Amino acid sequence: MGNGSGLWATKSVDQLRKDADAEHGLKRSLTALDLVMLGIGAIIGTGIFVLTGRAAAVNAGPAVALSFVAGGVASAFAGLCYSEMASMIPISGSAYTYAYATMGELVAWIIGWDLILEYLVAASTVSVGWSGYVVAFLHDAFGVELPKAWTSAPVIWNEKQLAFEFTGAYVNVPAIVIVLAVTALLVRGVKESARINSIIVFMKVAVVLLFIAFAARFVKTENWHPFIPANQGSFGKFGVSGIFQGATMVFFAYIGFDAVSTAAQESKNPQRDLPIGILLSLAICTVLYIIVSMILTGVVSYTKLNVPHPIAVGVEATGQLWLATAVEIGAIAGLSSVMLVMLLGQPRIFFAMAHDGLFPKAAAKIHPRFGTPYVTTIITGLVCALCGGVLPIDILAELTSIGTLFAFVLVSIGVMILRIKRPDIPRAFRVPGGAYVVPILGAVTSGVLMYTATTATIIRLFVWMAVGMAIYFAYGRKHSRLRAIREGRASN
Repeated sequence: MGNGSGLWATKSVDQLRKDADAEHGLKRSLTALDLVMLGIGAIIGTGIFVLTGRAAAVNAGPAVALSFVAGGVASAFAGLCYSEMASMIPISGSAYTYAYATMGELVAWIIGWDLILEYLVAASTVSVGWSGYVVAFLHDAFGVELPKAWTSAPVIWNEKQLAFEFTGAYVNVPAIVIVLAVTALLVRGVKESARINSIIVFMKVAVVLLFIAFAARFVKTENWHPFIPANQGSFGKFGVSGIFQGATMVFFAYIGFDAVSTAAQESKNPQRDLPIGILLSLAICTVLYIIVSMILTGVVSYTKLNVPHPIAVGVEATGQLWLATAVEIGAIAGLSSVMLVMLLGQPRIFFAMAHDGLFPKAAAKIHPRFGTPYVTTIITGLVCALCGGVLPIDILAELTSIGTLFAFVLVSIGVMILRIKRPDIPRAFRVPGGAYVVPILGAVTSGVLMYTATTATIIRLFVWMAVGMAIYFAYGRKHSRLRAIREGRASN
């Protein structure tokens, strides 16, 4: 069944590969172009539509463009490591499964619990951005002004005082409504349509290109000076440290590229096409992000961009209301699809962990009529709606980013471990430069971005992990399926 014992017991990679072949048998039909389009569709979303403004206003100023470069580099290294793992272990569970096969059950639990945070909080982040664009759309298209008391978070985080402050608002109703609506759809069993997804991808990319084409002529170069605002005496508040903390914030913009690596078993030529799909989609998105951030901070002073709908604010500054409406519609559609995918993906992690005995069987309970994992879908939706309704977008985005970076560190380390322990396993794709160069760079760059996160964000991650460890030792370790099988063998 695997190697090691106790907390460090690992699943057998050979058995995982057999399971993948037996259960999936996927047709190898995806070309390099298909993978590039898949990557672009998965990457472009909340990061560019929502977080660009926050990172510019609070952390990096116009130098947010450099934050995108740093985030893209870290993603490229991690993406190559994901590709090698996916080509060896092409089954569901993502980084959780990779960790179980390389670093043992305890680390697998840690990364699984971390992924739960990532998916859950990411969907909350998207809901807040969705709310911002809906409010802007109703105002620009119909002159309807929704009250701020019911469309924004009741609290904000004061980094200097390290405390929450009340804003006077009550709750972000649109954010709650969209999460509950998507949750209801998922409980009933919504099947994703490739055609609808393709249309939404086209809309998202078209909106970004429209903004670039029509807003560029309204740039005022004086808004770029100073390009790197002077540090204001605290880490991450402009200056060089602000660029890196901004990178941690906008790293959210790159989440989704791992969708390319999960298609390893369906790629015609994974050895050649996986790195092309990952690196080219990341490169295209990075270039688009840099151009958009430069135009945005050139059209509007970065000090005015700390809002959940910065692209709309940039367009409004140009006076082209038709473009503002187009951007808002495209953003609303794009963010809706991202939310659907996030809330759809969450139960997969619960499923994989419940199947291994680390969660109660109820976590994988299926609705008798709809055939969906309704228990975990409803729980996830309610928690996500609560977070989106009461928390500010910066806290949600930073938690998602640091959770994802943590997963990247472990996957990068896992590639090195498997190269050393199991060099015999067939790999449809290998990271270039041997067993150490890319994985070490992946772990280090992701680790550096984690280090530059705010103190409060790091503390929140540790608190979440502490809760997870308590659950593992109280329940997961005792009910581990792998442990039960080993003990059964030992007693026979």
